[in-house]
Formats: sequence, C-alpha cells, structure tokens
Amino acid sequence: MASYGFGATLALPYEQAIERVKEALKAEGFGVLTEIDVRRTLREKLGLETAPYVILGACNPHLAHRALEIEPELGLLLPCNVVVRAVENGSRVEIADPQAMLALSGNAQLDQLAQEARARLQRVLAALAPLSTSSA
Repeated sequence: MASYGFGATLALPYEQAIERVKEALKAEGFGVLTEIDVRRTLREKLGLETAPYVILGACNPHLAHRALEIEPELGLLLPCNVVVRAVENGSRVEIADPQAMLALSGNAQLDQLAQEARARLQRVLAALAPLSTSSA
C-alpha cells in the first residue's frame, strides 16, 4: 500500500466487512459522518459497473476538535477516509494515515494529535486482524 495509508485484506464478504469496520471504528471513538458508495455513483453518473467500493468518512470528535483549535483550516483534511472494497475471496480495508495527512499542514503542533489518531486507527485494523488474510 502507498505511504499515505495502511490496510488489510479480510476473509469477509463486502457487506459484513463494512459493518465490522464501523464497529471497530466506534470502539476507538470514531463515528462515520459520510458514506460514499462509489460503485453506485459510477453506475448512476457514468453507467459503469465496478466492484463494490465504499468510502467511509470517520471522525473522532475529540481529536477533530483539538486539531481545529490548533489550526481551523485543518477541516480540509478531515474526516479520516476509510475504504472498504470487494476483492477476490473477501474485502480490502484501507485507512488513510493521519500522520501523512496532517504532515501536509507543516504544523508541528499537530504531530502528537496525528500520532494519537494513527494509533487509534491502527487499533481499528488490529481489531479486524482475526478476520485478516494479509496486511500491508
């Protein structure tokens, strides 16, 4: 996976993977603010058929508030994107790395917050590990 995220392949059908990811996010204090069904959008707008693919916009309100207090413009980099997509024999979960995203700001005050967000999101992925077939 690219240096701006981390993920794992799960031995779970797509719909079940979405629910498990949402549960794991909730356990780490993240709510899902947005859910973009990329497959449906491409079908409706372009007439294309693609594999199931959803982008979840996850937000931890406490972390977001602290970040916005430091730098109000940071909203441009929020929420944290989590992708769930269907792959052969399961689903792939990919999470944007908050440290990579917040590094774009160049504000060192955000480093600790980015580390905390990253640790929480890595625990989300770890909670899915029993269902994992591989990770990167």
